[in-house]
Amino acid sequence: EDFQMKVSERIAKLRALMAEKGIDAYVVPTADFHQSEYVGEHFKARKYITGFSGSYGTAVICQDDARLWTDGRYFFQATNELEGSGVRLMKMFVGDTPSVTEYLADKIQEDGKVGFDGRVLSMDEGKEYEDALSPKNISIDYEEDLIDQIWEDRPPLSDKPAFFLEEKYSGESSAHKLERVRKIMKDNGATVHIIASLDDTGWLLNVRGDDIDFFPLLLSYSIVRMDGVDLYVDETKLNDRILEEFKKVNVTLHPYNDIYEDIKKLDASETALIDPMKMNYALYKNIPCKIVEAANPTILMKAMKNDVELENIKEAHIKDGIAITKFMYWIKTRYDKEDITELSSADKLTSLRAAQEGYIRDSFEPLCAFADHAAMMHYSPSKETDVVLKEGAMFLNDTGGGYYEGSTDITRTFILGSIDQDMKKYFTAVVRAMMNLSRANFLYGCHGYNLDVLVRQPIWDLNIDFQCGSGHGVGYLGNVHEPPTGFRWYVVPSKNEHHQLEEGMVITDEPGIYEDGKFGIRIENEFIVRKGELNKYGQFMHFETITFAPIDLDGIDPEEMTKSEREWLNNYHKDVYEKIGPHLTDEEREWLKEYTRAI
Repeated sequence: EDFQMKVSERIAKLRALMAEKGIDAYVVPTADFHQSEYVGEHFKARKYITGFSGSYGTAVICQDDARLWTDGRYFFQATNELEGSGVRLMKMFVGDTPSVTEYLADKIQEDGKVGFDGRVLSMDEGKEYEDALSPKNISIDYEEDLIDQIWEDRPPLSDKPAFFLEEKYSGESSAHKLERVRKIMKDNGATVHIIASLDDTGWLLNVRGDDIDFFPLLLSYSIVRMDGVDLYVDETKLNDRILEEFKKVNVTLHPYNDIYEDIKKLDASETALIDPMKMNYALYKNIPCKIVEAANPTILMKAMKNDVELENIKEAHIKDGIAITKFMYWIKTRYDKEDITELSSADKLTSLRAAQEGYIRDSFEPLCAFADHAAMMHYSPSKETDVVLKEGAMFLNDTGGGYYEGSTDITRTFILGSIDQDMKKYFTAVVRAMMNLSRANFLYGCHGYNLDVLVRQPIWDLNIDFQCGSGHGVGYLGNVHEPPTGFRWYVVPSKNEHHQLEEGMVITDEPGIYEDGKFGIRIENEFIVRKGELNKYGQFMHFETITFAPIDLDGIDPEEMTKSEREWLNNYHKDVYEKIGPHLTDEEREWLKEYTRAI
């Protein structure tokens, strides 16, 4: 109640400030200035003003109304957290719920004013607001960070040190990467290229940081010119090794927030290459010269990993497989002897990963979900929701590690005790779905949406669907969800998964079945896109699986599988035993032999 009082007081302060400035509605999304998937504490303005702590949602505050939009992953959590705050939950994509812009276009009077901090909206979103509000001549004030003016103890921007990613990890020098980018700039007739996305700058300059939980990225903007790079960053984070490398490629340093004023000084004769999906609205509005819109060249380059990165990534997956296998052994042999909870198991898994050489930190927040919690696709345990593991149910773990050798993302669902025949049927269907995609052989030119039916078929055959993508690209110590490719049968423009599958891309394969209030099953491996045979029909492609950890045979009904599916699983488990076995204790290895046996 005390907390909800605080939220009400904060909203009252915000409304007073809005009245002073003639703003009728103020919009607060969940975002930093770079469209990052997760945001640092400094940027959690939406949580501050509503009390809702989920990772996705947008708040709109009017004088007589306050609302929060979020999606199905968070309805339950948002309902609880918003109770008593006076903020109303708007369930996105449900029934006739209006979008934020539809609501504003309807709610705000002619000649009214909508405000937001233009740095936290993407350029595309800002334009959507313009289109929706202009018919009623509603103006937009994008230069006001009103939350900052009322947030008294706002956490400062992160000041944690950055580190240089040596070439034995990156496989390519910054100088060479810049050369490739400048060629594409030339092809587009651009003289400068403005980058606002953190993973693109990090990849280009081979530098990483610690400014966002779980994501080893550095808060920064960069402007690539033909003869150098302007980097906007807190200089105190940079060590001598980084500065020495920056000299080689003529990097000039500027204070982090100076880019907004500096961009206005670009010469009118310049042409700027920008990516509308990766650029914030305020930055875009400040550009005075001609603009060319195209995808950041670095997006495709960094998605197509080089040989050094791929060898490293395979190494990271072996380390990860050791941690996951030890974890599975620990859970399956101990859950009925002591109280293990979702949270304590997540801590255990993190400690097993941390014991591996080269571990930096987990690559995203661990999703450890027991029984019916796993039906919520992105449930992650909290003190309020934590439960003890019991027998007769399934335990889903979607987790990942960040190592110098790369990032991992793996899901395993463990069977605790015994489950009924129906559950086994579902579990087996998910495993078959995952294998189906892994085994694909296809012609070059296919997109994720050409192959998605392979992974869905065993689940569609049960008249069931999982209402999300089947897989996503994975970054090398960058974003764990990395564009520009992925698997889903429908195209979502905002997801940027529209590129054909290219050699060297690293992608997840993660089908599932989720039954509300009952259970959730997901099995996730990662693979590398590889070239196969080249013949008169064209270039064939296939996937090389790089995730090695047992798939729980206690959930498998061999009768539900074809002979070739059983063979694939048996061969996979043989590989798991050979690659992971030598790194385990004798007891663990004996146990692993049983859990990788041929069926």
